[in-house]
Amino acid sequence: MAKVAFIGLGVMGYPMAGHLQVAGHQVTVYNRTISKAQQWVQHYGGELAATPKEASQGAEVVFVCVGNDDDLRQVVLNDDGVLAGLTPGSVLVDHTTASADVARELAALAAELGVGFVDAPVSGGQAGAENGVLTVMAGGEVASFERVAPIMECYARCAERLGPVGSGQLCKMVNQICIAGVVQGLAEGMHFAQHAGLDGEKVLEVISKGAAQSWQMENRGSTMLKDEYDFGFAVDWMRKDLGIALDEARKNQAQLPVTALVDQYYADVQRLGGNRLDTSSLKLRLPKPSKP
Repeated sequence: MAKVAFIGLGVMGYPMAGHLQVAGHQVTVYNRTISKAQQWVQHYGGELAATPKEASQGAEVVFVCVGNDDDLRQVVLNDDGVLAGLTPGSVLVDHTTASADVARELAALAAELGVGFVDAPVSGGQAGAENGVLTVMAGGEVASFERVAPIMECYARCAERLGPVGSGQLCKMVNQICIAGVVQGLAEGMHFAQHAGLDGEKVLEVISKGAAQSWQMENRGSTMLKDEYDFGFAVDWMRKDLGIALDEARKNQAQLPVTALVDQYYADVQRLGGNRLDTSSLKLRLPKPSKP
């Protein structure tokens, strides 16, 4: 069992930190909104810190799961940030979906202090975090990854090192690129089925047994047919992730025409007021069938 800290108790971090505490690790948490951290301590036990620095003091491993590059720099690099509290030999694990550039930046600064760094974005959504079955895509030194991998098993069914620092974030970009195309295809398929007068649920039952099957189909097909989107991974966050991928593609000269198009479709959803709706809300852009 390890002494660890968890910074950021959003929809992902809250249950992830909970799994660590339930498993027997000694967990100290920090969250920008203090009431959320107080709620977590009341629920799970553990300790509450007033700053990321305080949470990190004495910790063998610090996990961070915040919103974006700027949030990450704020909680890690400020005078009261994580690196101000960590001691040589400890490891900083970043579960934020962020850029590969910020991963490399933080890793270099951590190394100057003798601190290891692993960029480790996750996939699986809120349900995956709550059920402890996330997929972790990691980048970093082998020794740092091997040290934290057994701890991450508390909330992950799969944790793989893809290469040096930044590789985890690059893999997460691939993940989001693939999801974007699949969700748009599913939205168009359900839209077509409705316009063709088919029973959408029966269509899903049949095609989910064949080559069209996907996680999105299994988990979002039925709710798309009902135009239910008030749950899941928000459009705002997906656009943030796709923006990171598109920025990286401009640097490495990868061509992502479908990703760029779907990103603009999500912008349409935002203009419709769907910023916090689930990513499956792409179907909202498509007109409903005319009533006979």
